[in-house]
Amino acid sequence: MRTRTTTLLLALVLLLAGCAGGADDGADGRITLRFQSLAWQDESVRATKELVREWNAAHPDVRVEYVQGSWDGVHDQLLTSFEGGEAPDIIHDASDDLADFAHGGRLADLTGLLPARLTSDIPRQSWETVTFGDGVYGVPFLQEPRVLIANATLLKESGVRIPTPADPWTWAEFRQVTKELSGDGRYGVAWPLKEPVSATLNLSLSTGGRLFHRGPDGRVTVRFEAGDQVVPRTVHDQVETDRSASPTTLGSGGSDTLPGFFAGTYAMVPLGFSYRQQIEQQAPEGFDWQVLPAPAGADGLTQGVSPQTLSVAEDSPHKKEAVAFLDFLLRPDHMVRLALGDWMLPTGRQALADPALHTAERGWATGTALAAHLRPAPAQSVRGYAEWKDKVATPALQEYYSGAIGMDDLRRRLEEDGNLVLARYQR
Repeated sequence: MRTRTTTLLLALVLLLAGCAGGADDGADGRITLRFQSLAWQDESVRATKELVREWNAAHPDVRVEYVQGSWDGVHDQLLTSFEGGEAPDIIHDASDDLADFAHGGRLADLTGLLPARLTSDIPRQSWETVTFGDGVYGVPFLQEPRVLIANATLLKESGVRIPTPADPWTWAEFRQVTKELSGDGRYGVAWPLKEPVSATLNLSLSTGGRLFHRGPDGRVTVRFEAGDQVVPRTVHDQVETDRSASPTTLGSGGSDTLPGFFAGTYAMVPLGFSYRQQIEQQAPEGFDWQVLPAPAGADGLTQGVSPQTLSVAEDSPHKKEAVAFLDFLLRPDHMVRLALGDWMLPTGRQALADPALHTAERGWATGTALAAHLRPAPAQSVRGYAEWKDKVATPALQEYYSGAIGMDDLRRRLEEDGNLVLARYQR
């Protein structure tokens, strides 16, 4: 859902869109800030635009111009705009996309610019996702755990134990449950792993996996150790040994699995928390679904996340005004509106405590209970991660999950080939 594609045409189109609309300051001294938003769901776009209008109504001397961006190709689009000197003042992105921009001097260090209210309200582990070296290069504001979306009817009929955040399944129990839910043309689970890297790495935090290890000299190396292998081995064995996971969905995106899920072909689908909106909108009448926590390992329910972020371009001549808008946009009640619009969790403590996010309806309470277990994604600050992911990890994991290679070959490729890639970024 939030993948990058290297489509130059899209990058250029978005760049032109970002430059349009009179971004220069007016002759009357009024400041205009361009805000490129990646909100895409109708509710999220509506909530974001409403907040921009409210800001503009209350701040006639600092106007914010809303620019619609897209998650598809955002990295290349931003790179093009930075190099062309036409970057938006305020940039919506994800924390795992910021490292190269931060190190490259493209984003403003917000240290000293952010108000104390905002810095104290967002937990330390969330700030770690946007901290590179001694600088803070964005504000993390929305995040989503990975959860299991389950066919409640099938689970009830099977008699399996229903997990809760207080008593989740272990990975071994999850594997056994998917076997019990399989048969008669039905799979216990469908893994949509078209983009397998983030799902594998982030869920592996629950089993003690870290994969990226930083030495005393600051250099990062890849080590694919026992804790890193539990999740990929579970998926592989569900597909290849147990026949409890569909092999055809391994190359699919999350949305691609929903028709089969609604038809009862898959009893469960591991998805990001925000997929609930699509399920709510698209599920056939009478379809009963529920949200379950992802399985737990040696480190409990811990999992990695890459929050959505708001940054300020280093080239922006109005950094203080841009930060003032961020402070407005991310007031607790506003953060709740953005979270509800995107069906995600806010990072702010006050917003997360809002009763609207703690209802049992549509699984909100389950997701909110997982917030305390979210940690920065393992690759958060690794330079060269994008190339490692695209050229090494994605094809290696895809081949492993499909049964084309074994665990030893997977480990060799992730470590040996991967460390060659990372070394180029750490000279």
